[in-house]
Amino acid sequence: MPQFYLPSPWQSEKPTELTPELAHHLRVRRIPPGENFPIFDGKGQIGQAHLLSLTGKSGLAQISQIRSDTHRESPYAITLAQGLAGGDKMDWTVEKAVETGAQVIAPLQCERSVLKLTRSSDQERAQKRLLHWVGIVQAACEQCDRTVFTQVEPIQNLADYLKAPQKPSLKLLLSPDATQSMYSVLLENGPQDIILMIGPEGGHSPEEEALAERAGYQIVSLGSRVLRTETAGIVAITAVHSVWDAQIQKELQKALNNS
Repeated sequence: MPQFYLPSPWQSEKPTELTPELAHHLRVRRIPPGENFPIFDGKGQIGQAHLLSLTGKSGLAQISQIRSDTHRESPYAITLAQGLAGGDKMDWTVEKAVETGAQVIAPLQCERSVLKLTRSSDQERAQKRLLHWVGIVQAACEQCDRTVFTQVEPIQNLADYLKAPQKPSLKLLLSPDATQSMYSVLLENGPQDIILMIGPEGGHSPEEEALAERAGYQIVSLGSRVLRTETAGIVAITAVHSVWDAQIQKELQKALNNS
């Protein structure tokens, strides 16, 4: 059974009221009173819920086995700085970024973005889109058993994003024209917090790449083929895990052999 989102705080001493969204979800799944189901709060806490009642838009559950569980989170944080894409491409990218392990998603308005959401007249649309992506994050976490929500940052211009202080020192901008391999950079640096910047349809402009380089980004390539914007970020996230998780496992095995 998949896990269900229920905001904390929870109490094991007395029944917890379900949110209308969870009550609806349980009815759709045809989970009857008396059934147990796993829950998480999006902050790394999990538990078991025993459904006591379910009526209309409400319900009650008894929560037990409350504990912290973040074993599906990586020891390094991946930020996906994604250029805004048109259609449903951003929805797909957000969903798959959560499934593949991104901790932060930063939607960026770029010169070549088809979708425009950073003008003052677009604030209401931008907020609705942001709330929509937050809902996708919740559904994706329920599906892939992540217990910590991926953070979706407010939509901003790429230039403004580059001016803001950024914690990770390793920052990569993906470009099909780059001569430096992303894999070589990952091997040289080792596991640490990282930002992966992906352009919209048509990629970043030369001016944007120059701005990023001045902000400390390395321009790197994923290979000889040109990937779609909604594909590139997911491939990049997977590449990070593939290279760095192998390094972590190798170090753990070495430590075990030496103990």
